[in-house]
Amino acid sequence: MSYFRCLLFFSLIFFYNDIYGQTKLNKGNVVNRENPFENDTSDVKRSKGFKNLASIDMYLQFNTEVDTVVVDTTLSIKKDYKFNYLQKDNFGLMPFANVGQTYNTLSYNFNSKETKPLFGARARHFNYYEDDDIKYYEVPTPWTRLTYKTAFEQGQMLDAFFAVNLSKQFNFSIAYKGLRSLGNYQNALTSSGNFRFTSNYSTMNKKYNAKVHIVMQDLLNQENGGLLDEDLENFISGDEDFIDRSVFDMNIENAENILVGKRFFINHSYDIIKKNDSSNNYLSIVNETFFEDKYYQYYQDSPSNDYFGNSFTNNINDKVTLEHFNSSFKIDYYNNILGNLQFGVFYSDINYGYDSVVLLSDVIIPNRIKANFLGANASFKKTINSIKLEGDAKINFSEEFVGSYFDVKLAVELNEDMEVNGGINVSSRLPNYNYLLYQSDYINYNWHNYSNFRNINSQQLRFNIVSEKFLNASFDISNIENYTYFNLDTTIDKNKIIKPEQYNESLQYLRLKVQKEFRLGNFALDNTIMYQNVVSDEEVLNVPNLITRNTLYYSNQLFKKAMTLQTGVTLNYFTKCNMNGYDPLLAEFYTQNQTEVGAFPRLDFFINAKIRQTRIFLKAEHFNSAFTGYDYFSAPNHPYRDFTIRFGLVWDFFL
Repeated sequence: MSYFRCLLFFSLIFFYNDIYGQTKLNKGNVVNRENPFENDTSDVKRSKGFKNLASIDMYLQFNTEVDTVVVDTTLSIKKDYKFNYLQKDNFGLMPFANVGQTYNTLSYNFNSKETKPLFGARARHFNYYEDDDIKYYEVPTPWTRLTYKTAFEQGQMLDAFFAVNLSKQFNFSIAYKGLRSLGNYQNALTSSGNFRFTSNYSTMNKKYNAKVHIVMQDLLNQENGGLLDEDLENFISGDEDFIDRSVFDMNIENAENILVGKRFFINHSYDIIKKNDSSNNYLSIVNETFFEDKYYQYYQDSPSNDYFGNSFTNNINDKVTLEHFNSSFKIDYYNNILGNLQFGVFYSDINYGYDSVVLLSDVIIPNRIKANFLGANASFKKTINSIKLEGDAKINFSEEFVGSYFDVKLAVELNEDMEVNGGINVSSRLPNYNYLLYQSDYINYNWHNYSNFRNINSQQLRFNIVSEKFLNASFDISNIENYTYFNLDTTIDKNKIIKPEQYNESLQYLRLKVQKEFRLGNFALDNTIMYQNVVSDEEVLNVPNLITRNTLYYSNQLFKKAMTLQTGVTLNYFTKCNMNGYDPLLAEFYTQNQTEVGAFPRLDFFINAKIRQTRIFLKAEHFNSAFTGYDYFSAPNHPYRDFTIRFGLVWDFFL
């Protein structure tokens, strides 16, 4: 990704010089240092189509569904929760020792709107930008955001983002998120790059609108397979000879895996009947097209036969690719009585697989899954006073890739302080591609289940209460049929045999999550608690019964409100369970019922501050590790992080 680093660097320089003339103040203008969006004159030059004076509520971001929010530069406890590698709240996720490694999942959501299998190596996808993660921007002046955070041993994370307009009708952004971290254990290097380019355009009369994005990503991890079984006691005991984690010998010494993907996307529409205040009807045609090319590769200079079993070759190089093209055409109609109706058809072309077949003693493993098919989708939205009803559905017209979903949601705003909503989701789709077909230079990792595995069918009922004044609560109960998972089938001569399996019975999964913040003066206690329960005849889905996060903190504005200070302690905890194990060859988690993990507290002390448009974060992570015991793991044989101090900042520039 060095090419994209250079591209970003030169692009930022070019755009800055190109638009500097748009934002330069006339001589004599004085910028208000209390608020960078207020000036003592009104003749500041802005891009064509905007008012002369820019305010923060004019900096907007939105997705393809046009859910628009104002850019937020405030400091709150939610910003502390989101200041991590994923840049979103990771409640319910258990990070591994090094930043940029994977996360063990503590809680699952079976609300699905997928009708096709997903690409495998899901453990590499936590930091992979999907369509829904991409935002588009409308800004009156150039906006730059730099996000920086230290990593572990010879590394750091930086996300550089830049948005600019050539006019109010044409905005675009360019961003690059890069990470490199050596880690505290042997063979744990992480290196990743996420390049994003977005653009949105509309004509002067607003009849034509287009959103485009290009995303190119590479996520590389060295893999060590965790601690040797005989070293677990040395870690748990806290032996001083092993406090330097680099002295541990790991299960694997020479493995790397990488996920690489690029996606080209356009969503554009034309209004046949334009929406305006005096019209009761609106009609538009919409086309959305994308092409995504991905591959996952695992390689070793020499095989780890004592860990994965026998191999065909002395040089492991497994690579699987996916090419996915999808194009849809929709009719979007609005009527003030009927509401918003949308109907469409789509075409998908899928090419997944390997370069050659595998011949085993009793079976032939094919190399490709190919399909192209049509489908249809529809959606509905209607608002009546404080009641909002939404629904959408999608179906594949294919005998090979049978898939569909239906989702409906009803929301009622009881008053300005509370909203209640609920919904039903019913979905059916094939398991992910790597359950259906997988090839490897390791003999145990070859299978073909395309004709054997049935669709995963799920039904979910959900209910939510949204109220910052009283509490935020969510409840959902799911029924899953043909649940598909990777299973630790058996262990032969210390070789872990991981196989995909389907649970032929149905299982029920219940979750209840409650969040509430209590305030007393400048002190606050923020609590998030989740209860979970799985009902099944076999232990195929293992989750902790209780997950909790509690933060006690102090916040205040100091130095005549020039600085906002926030400091406190966060406790993270989950009860013991047979936590999923991690397979570095598949880059997947598997179900195991031999080792319990959990029931250890994680205490983080933080000091955050905001000065003008800069937010500063200082955190002592897991500072209790030395005095509450070393029995802390992210997965069996994979220790969690030791005590460390990390620093970071988010810096916004509005020119």
